[in-house]
Amino acid sequence: MKRYTIFILLLFAFAKSGLATHQRAAEITYKHIEGLTYQFTVTMYTRTSSPADDYRDSIPIVWGDGLVEMIPRIDFYPLGNDISFNRYVGKHTYAGPGAYTISVEDPNRNNGVVNIPNSVNVPMFIDSYLVINPFLGYNNSVKLLNSPIDEGCVGKPFYHNPGAFDEDGDSLSYKLVVCKGANGKDIPGYSFPKASSLFTLDSVTGDLIWENPILQGEYNVAFLTQEWRQGILIGYVRRDMQITIVSCANEPPVIVPLHDTCVQAGDTLRFSVRAYDPDSSNLTLTAFGGPFEQTVNPAYIFPDPAEGKDEVTATFVWPTNCSHVKKGAYSVGFKVKDSGFPIGLATFENVLVKVVAPAPENLDAHALGNGINLHWNKSVCANATGYRVYRNEDSTAWQHGVCETGVPAYTGFRLIGTLSDRNDTVFHDDQQGAGLVTGQKYCYRVIAFFADGAESYASNQTCAALKRDVPIITHVTNLKDRPTKGFARVDWVKPDALDTLQFPPPYLFKLYRGEGYSLNNPQLIRVFQGGMDTLWVDSLINLNAMKNAVSYRVDMESETAGFIGSSQPASSIFLSIQPADKRLRLSWNAQTPWRNTRYVVYRKNLQTHVFDSIAGTTQTYYQDKWLQNDQNYCYLIKSVGGYTLDGLVNPIVNYSQIACAVPNDVVAPCAPFDTVSTDCNQIENTLKIWMAPEDSCFYDLKSYYVYYASPGSELTLIDSLDGDHADTVYYLHHDLSSVVGCYAARAVDTVGNLSDLSPVVCVNYDACPQYELPNVFTPNGDGVNDKFTPMHSLSDNPKSTVDHIDMVILNRWGRVVFSTHEPMINWDGTNKFSHKKCPDGVYFYTCEVYYKGNDGFHKQHLQGSVSIRSGR
Repeated sequence: MKRYTIFILLLFAFAKSGLATHQRAAEITYKHIEGLTYQFTVTMYTRTSSPADDYRDSIPIVWGDGLVEMIPRIDFYPLGNDISFNRYVGKHTYAGPGAYTISVEDPNRNNGVVNIPNSVNVPMFIDSYLVINPFLGYNNSVKLLNSPIDEGCVGKPFYHNPGAFDEDGDSLSYKLVVCKGANGKDIPGYSFPKASSLFTLDSVTGDLIWENPILQGEYNVAFLTQEWRQGILIGYVRRDMQITIVSCANEPPVIVPLHDTCVQAGDTLRFSVRAYDPDSSNLTLTAFGGPFEQTVNPAYIFPDPAEGKDEVTATFVWPTNCSHVKKGAYSVGFKVKDSGFPIGLATFENVLVKVVAPAPENLDAHALGNGINLHWNKSVCANATGYRVYRNEDSTAWQHGVCETGVPAYTGFRLIGTLSDRNDTVFHDDQQGAGLVTGQKYCYRVIAFFADGAESYASNQTCAALKRDVPIITHVTNLKDRPTKGFARVDWVKPDALDTLQFPPPYLFKLYRGEGYSLNNPQLIRVFQGGMDTLWVDSLINLNAMKNAVSYRVDMESETAGFIGSSQPASSIFLSIQPADKRLRLSWNAQTPWRNTRYVVYRKNLQTHVFDSIAGTTQTYYQDKWLQNDQNYCYLIKSVGGYTLDGLVNPIVNYSQIACAVPNDVVAPCAPFDTVSTDCNQIENTLKIWMAPEDSCFYDLKSYYVYYASPGSELTLIDSLDGDHADTVYYLHHDLSSVVGCYAARAVDTVGNLSDLSPVVCVNYDACPQYELPNVFTPNGDGVNDKFTPMHSLSDNPKSTVDHIDMVILNRWGRVVFSTHEPMINWDGTNKFSHKKCPDGVYFYTCEVYYKGNDGFHKQHLQGSVSIRSGR
């Protein structure tokens, strides 16, 4: 009984608030003041003719931390067309970091809103979201520069853009949402405006597009403008706006399309904007967006506004500087409005402008010891945070595009160092103490970066190489003509830039060998006097019998002055083979001072016993398919590469050891992929299972096992499907009590190897349309809309996700006329106590909807009204 009493009190409260039928549009914005203190601005557009307009000099605001406060109205004036502007301002200090939702609920909206049933009794509810996070920094909300009151024509395209600007430079996105009413709940019966083609909101530009309005009247729509910082949602503003659609014949004006662009900080960006009107009306062209909101060197257009008949042109001008540099682009909007009757139509065009910092200038490089010193001029942007240094082992012809910042990975350059001080313009590259490689040419580029992640253009390219004053190894290879012997041949070249005064001849060259890629426990195996020999065949080892690679190093000494230096170590190519069903997976590696760029795979011919080339690749792996199980196969890998410095052997060709293996099926198939689609009407789920066509585990697939788990239970095998070499199969799961549940699959091959479980995919209660109720039904026995039932597909089968409901329907005196737990409801308008037909009129309901989800029950509260119109 207590619940019914509360409901009756709410009815009286709504009836009393009907006097305040004035809210058209609203939003809440905020600005950081200091510490944990923020200033909040509530902007509302109201009906001037409503008595509530004069008396609403303060409103309650919910701060999101458990506190509520009345804040005063500081601006109030009419705008014409029965519209008044209201601005309320208040400050609030939070106790600490956290996420806060600030909201205002004000009764009520103006009457007659087409897409809000009984709008005169529906409150206006708006909210904004604020994250206070010391690691992300303080946040100011987005500003929406264009008014939330707009007009359009029946049958003509309608366009609107909020003109969002974020002074913090956060990334913005836009999301269309349902208008909210009492207690912040979605308004029962709310629908998006009907369109002949589409009604949509561009998530990137914020363009609201309505093609085309069908009916005249006032409509309310809502959307979120979300702010993202470092990939984290840091705030949003909900705008609830009103659009008035009338009958008119004129066509909207057209803006000639613009293209996104970039400008270097310090340069002036200038371009023309042209618009024309199909109806030869007078036009007014204006502009908005972030560049116009800058405190230093703001953008402007001239003339402002630009006006003309038939056609109008304005010039956009922005004298940029370094303070405008940011990671994201600025959105610049242009609006042209005609003078059509009874209303002027408007068109919007958006262009993105990115301001890029100039590149650091005069990058120079020169060798010093085993490294290379770099120097460049300090960035001209005083707000630069530091520099990033990139290196490539050869020169390239790449030059950045007009909107290409930083040094993209596709250029071949790799980041090797970061300097976090704008004044630090010197960098020494010695490969973090390991030393650079003699014989390679190293090329560099430098960029400046900024606190928000913005990057400048790349600097000029500069290259340098170490002096050739030590030996350089060029080959560590299995003998090409006698690979079965497994002898390792080592080649090197002598230095050609040795300081012979400091290190006079005669010279000694000492050859060391060690197991592994890093020259573990090197052993001296040969000393060469006089330096005449630069090749050695190591016949004391058999590469084909080794369990690892073999590495070599050459040391050089002066017999009079002592040690001169060492070559970089170089290893042989080591080939490994993993058996699988009717295939062998080859992989290889080598640690060399030169760069290998391509490889050739050789397989021993079973008839001729000659190694034949079977594949070429730039990767260090290869899969040899279509083999016979239990047959031995032998392989050899050839590498092709070289140093980037001129004057050395090019190309450098080396061969691996011979490795052999026998294919056999010991590997399970890869886990399959799966998705599930739901038919809410039939209470059926269809599981789609497939294997990637190029997957190495797909070769001998035979079948799939299907697993299912109802809510609260474990996955259980329920069926198997023939999957013999089929890349996709489907499983229909029917005769269910609810579509809610989880699925997974395994693949099975021809010898019974079982794959890992696929990703578990679940159907939850939200897979079917939300439980919604209509606001009218007509129990007149004509077979159409005779009963009060759920809307959408739930009218066919509400039990697809709904377990049960708890509904009570009351008449206007607060007396119960019907109640049920059945999701279908099926009320025919009969009073359950008197068993008589209820008279036509408005009835009020509360309904708790219980969804059975994978993680338990979920409850949805519905509260609203339904009208009986029987025509009796």
